[in-house]
Amino acid sequence: MSDTPVTDAPLILSFDTSGPWLEVCLLSGQEVLSEHAVEMAKGQAEALFPALEEVLSAAGVAWAELDAIGVGTGPGNFTGIRISVSAARGLALALDIPAVGVSILEAAAFGQDGPVLATRDAPLGQVYVQGFGTRSPVAPALVTVDAIDPVLGEPGLVCVGAAAKAVAERIGAEAVAQKHPTAAAIARIAVQRLGGEIVAPAPLYLKPADAAPSREAPPVILDDA
Repeated sequence: MSDTPVTDAPLILSFDTSGPWLEVCLLSGQEVLSEHAVEMAKGQAEALFPALEEVLSAAGVAWAELDAIGVGTGPGNFTGIRISVSAARGLALALDIPAVGVSILEAAAFGQDGPVLATRDAPLGQVYVQGFGTRSPVAPALVTVDAIDPVLGEPGLVCVGAAAKAVAERIGAEAVAQKHPTAAAIARIAVQRLGGEIVAPAPLYLKPADAAPSREAPPVILDDA
């Protein structure tokens, strides 16, 4: 039996492994009950469920008490995103609760006032960017900093996320810190989406997988007959 006080606030378990880290958060309404965050370049697949169990146990919450799962859908590491999204969909099915997918760019921007350009580092000197409330719409994109149009700078615009400083310098904006850790922001956004139409989470890939099949034409097979 759980020791968690009975309230009407939804219990959300959220997690993200879209980069070299593992973040987990258990949220009741707007109160963080327990969380776990560790930097790790690999091994998230093996570490994820023990971390989820640890966070639930620390708060005295049972799996059956959860109201929803929140999960980071990327953009980011191909394998890491797939691990989290697959786990979230499996848990949602097993527990008969919704799974809510949230991009980590949206999580980075969550809680900021005014226009926001969310960022994060990407391979090969590139960055992921997305605008929220910006005068000029900025869809999720994978670009180099030099390719970002300085005209995106506007009064009150702030940049958040891992690449915020470089992007802010490029467009003449201010770089600020995220308001919430990524997993906590995912959970808070998931709360807002409960009660509406929820689509099963799907990975947000803005670059091809490293192990993608070759786009070259297959070799011609000669018939010896």
